[in-house]
Amino acid sequence: MRYSTDIPHAALTNARAAARRRFLGQCGVGLGTIALGSLLGVGSAPAGEPAASGPLAPKQPHFPAKAKRVIHLFMAGAPSHLDLFDYKPELTKLEGKPLPPSVIAGQRYAFIRPDAAVLGPRFPFAKYGKSGLELSSITPHLATIADDICMIKSMHTDQFNHAPAQIFMNTGFSQPGRPSLGSWVVYGLGAETTSLPAYVVMSTGAGISGGSANWSSGFMPTIYSGCRFRNQGDAILDTSSPAGIDAKLQRDSLDLVGALNQRRLASDGDPEIATRIASYELAFRLQTSAPELMDLSSESKETLDLYGCSPDKATFSRACLLARRMIERGVRFVNIYHEGWDAHSDVTGNHKDNCQKTDQATAALVTDLKRRGLLDDTLVIWGGEFGRTPMVESNAALGRSLGRDHHPTAFSMWMAGGGVKRGFSYGKTDELGFHIDENPVHVHDLQATILHLLGFDHERLTYHQAGRDYRLTDVYGKVVKELIA
Repeated sequence: MRYSTDIPHAALTNARAAARRRFLGQCGVGLGTIALGSLLGVGSAPAGEPAASGPLAPKQPHFPAKAKRVIHLFMAGAPSHLDLFDYKPELTKLEGKPLPPSVIAGQRYAFIRPDAAVLGPRFPFAKYGKSGLELSSITPHLATIADDICMIKSMHTDQFNHAPAQIFMNTGFSQPGRPSLGSWVVYGLGAETTSLPAYVVMSTGAGISGGSANWSSGFMPTIYSGCRFRNQGDAILDTSSPAGIDAKLQRDSLDLVGALNQRRLASDGDPEIATRIASYELAFRLQTSAPELMDLSSESKETLDLYGCSPDKATFSRACLLARRMIERGVRFVNIYHEGWDAHSDVTGNHKDNCQKTDQATAALVTDLKRRGLLDDTLVIWGGEFGRTPMVESNAALGRSLGRDHHPTAFSMWMAGGGVKRGFSYGKTDELGFHIDENPVHVHDLQATILHLLGFDHERLTYHQAGRDYRLTDVYGKVVKELIA
């Protein structure tokens, strides 16, 4: 079709677009059909089975993977490596004295002066398992799985405040707007179920500094975003039908809204409209799958006791048991945020309390996965956004005493399952737990290693946006091969 050169540019553009839509529509493959088919899969997959095509269809990674799914236990607020995993008796000898200037030179802190006095470890340590992994006395349940843990004692990050550090750990960038690790995993591997979201987020605490940027899909389509679940009552608000609304009426209503959205999609070609349609369909399926998932009545008393879980009480323990149930049902990536580790005051009381809430369930999750044959291909990650200082934080004006400040220079994290070495400790800090002496692992290195365990070359898993290819690790990162079994 040719157009006269005296037609206004806007009219010419609209005419061409309309002609293109008519052509595609007459061929039976309108823009709405193409986009929606891409998201939902051509043809309807039975509930609980993978979609046949589209961005959420199961995909093959770059090479054979050791892990197929991830459970990330994010300890928001930053636990103290010095009081949990990295025993430094030298701090006890120096308690009450400032660190040497040569140690603290050039360091930045959020709330304390560099010359603050040393604070020794608050708890006794002991060695556990055949591996002799050294752990704090306030993690007695973790001690029972010492030989399943791959401990990293030489983590470091670029960020020293909570929100940017949490976002950095999850997205590889310190500001909101980049895809999260879970989004990258779902983008790369697709989903294993159509009855639950591929990427689920839960939290047990007072709030997450980095907010939803931690599980956002950033510039990727929102179909890759984490879906926030409550771990008590309805998993997602408003999935229960109001009184007087039966399944047929709801299905008819959804079909009507879907038809209107498809018309708008055909007109605008906006992929976010297709995402909305897919979300409505998933929500409809969740009305059946989510209540079954959240109902723990089928779990044995032995399992509930293992986790220390009350079926009806929203706790970290319940969230861990739900995470196991989710991956059994095909969920690809689960985040559990447990907030409250920000011990600027009373690090002793803070960490006792948080370990009482998390230690049993954490160990139970690894144990339960192992006995069900799921640990080998499920990667469990435990850690926060940075560590805590060897120096004490005390501030009468803020009501703080015997706490620890933020410490990005060195901290500890651990992983289990999913192809990592078991009963293994990697990296070493100096005798003060301040600087890294051996085998530093940057956040980008950790991210590269996680992707490697999932079968991806972190330099090749990219998404084209705004004229260039982006990746989780930006232009950094190396796989820490010593961590891999």
